[in-house]
Amino acid sequence: MKHGNREVKAYLGFPEVKNKATVVVLIHENRGLIDWVRSMVDQMAEAGYIAVAPDLLSGSGPKGGGTAEFASNDDAGKAISALNPDQVTADLQALIAHVSKLPASNGKVVVGGFCWGGAQTFRIATNNKDIKAGFVFYGSPPKDEDIPNIVAPIYGFYGSNDARINTTIPKTVELMKAAGKKYEPITYDGAGHGYMKSGEDPANTNPANTKAREESWKRLKEILAKI
Repeated sequence: MKHGNREVKAYLGFPEVKNKATVVVLIHENRGLIDWVRSMVDQMAEAGYIAVAPDLLSGSGPKGGGTAEFASNDDAGKAISALNPDQVTADLQALIAHVSKLPASNGKVVVGGFCWGGAQTFRIATNNKDIKAGFVFYGSPPKDEDIPNIVAPIYGFYGSNDARINTTIPKTVELMKAAGKKYEPITYDGAGHGYMKSGEDPANTNPANTKAREESWKRLKEILAKI
């Protein structure tokens, strides 16, 4: 997808359905567009939704490449931390506008993200009034002063063993309530940060991560079915 002078690569999955479908934009963690994110796109498509995950490192890798061109996940993480937030928002705005007009789309777009992507989900909700919902998986909230700009309902997914993120929840609840916004956070007992990925990893040794992932996936699909 191109907008302005930028070209943003993305991984796109279509469902096998008869009618037009809602689009789910998935924003990757701070390691870029890795295979696990692609697998989430595939799972969303299997569930009946058009799913797309942009590589927000497009153009930031070696020789102007994206996530795949970095030598390691750590190198990709450093590049993500150096991204201009306004560029990230502009990329997401252009992507949302683009996918809403896909012939197979019903025009409805929701956004979800994981860790860094969860924070970007919350942030794009302050900048885009057209998305129908935001799904924040263990991501930090936007700036206090930006919260009144949110239109879409925000659904939070958190693991209890994640104090860095969870300490932000009470204030976010207060600010969202004061601004008259819908924010429904759920914290899954015993789960850690990143449980959506670790919960399906064969090497995972924490059953709570697996349980939290299963319950979150069920909740996500139940909410999407009502949009």
